[in-house]
Amino acid sequence: MSLAFVFPGQGSQAPGMGRDLADAFAIARETFEEVDDALGQKLSRLMFEGPAEELTLTANAQPALMAVSVAVSRVLAKEGGFDMSRQVSLVAGHSLGEYSALTAAGAFDLATAARLLRLRGDSMQAAVPPGEGAMAALLGAEAAQAAAICAEAGQGEVLEVANDNGGGQVVVSGAKAAVERAVEAAKAAGIKRAMILPVSAPFHCAMMAPAARVMEEALAKAAMSHPAVPVVANVTAAPVSDPDVIRALLVQQVTGTVRWRECVAAMVAAGCTRFAEVGAGKVLTGLMKRNAPEATALAINNPADIEAFLKSL
Repeated sequence: MSLAFVFPGQGSQAPGMGRDLADAFAIARETFEEVDDALGQKLSRLMFEGPAEELTLTANAQPALMAVSVAVSRVLAKEGGFDMSRQVSLVAGHSLGEYSALTAAGAFDLATAARLLRLRGDSMQAAVPPGEGAMAALLGAEAAQAAAICAEAGQGEVLEVANDNGGGQVVVSGAKAAVERAVEAAKAAGIKRAMILPVSAPFHCAMMAPAARVMEEALAKAAMSHPAVPVVANVTAAPVSDPDVIRALLVQQVTGTVRWRECVAAMVAAGCTRFAEVGAGKVLTGLMKRNAPEATALAINNPADIEAFLKSL
């Protein structure tokens, strides 16, 4: 069975994340300390103890989620002798999870990834004044149907498909009034459920262009190696290994659609039959059951999960 590692995105954070890993494994503690040092902040305390509203802030959630994913990867390698370059065929991450995937695969060092994600979170938050943008989930919609709703409801304002998560879960993003029109249009079209999401900015749409420019400058200066495993990119749903191409795709990702449904399909087409979600939560594992029901999917985010995964190899 060919194995793929997938890495979660924003929304998977919760107070207590990573604490059991730190309690059980020295390499996990070292990982969290390294991120704290890179950011000049006790992010690990916020991860372990909360409060939830502070952890959920984009600039905190992004490096925190990456830290847990990398900690799990390092524990697998150090405690279980797991060799990603030999035992994993492809990696992919949902939005910020792409940075986690790249770090776990050795393309970024941990401190660089932490600082890039802090900058990404800050710049995405600053790109649009509060209250001017919004995002909405269309549950029971397919990507083409959501794109048609965006075309109809945009009325000259930004309104785009932000995430095509698959399994009838599509997220749209853009100007607040346009997103509200999209919700009403979706209901009128018979979409099962359409709802505004409690997010702080309209991610993955053209309104994020200022953040994309910030990230383009930062990524141009960031040291990057070839990943040990090809990364299936969010914006192309195709494997990539060349650092210069990865940089360009990470810039495009800020304003582009996260094509998660197609990323999973690409990994299945490449022969992946087993998927492990590495890091906090089980969101991608749940989506996997809808996107690739014939595949095996499991989440690895605590010591028991790690033990069970290593025994299953």
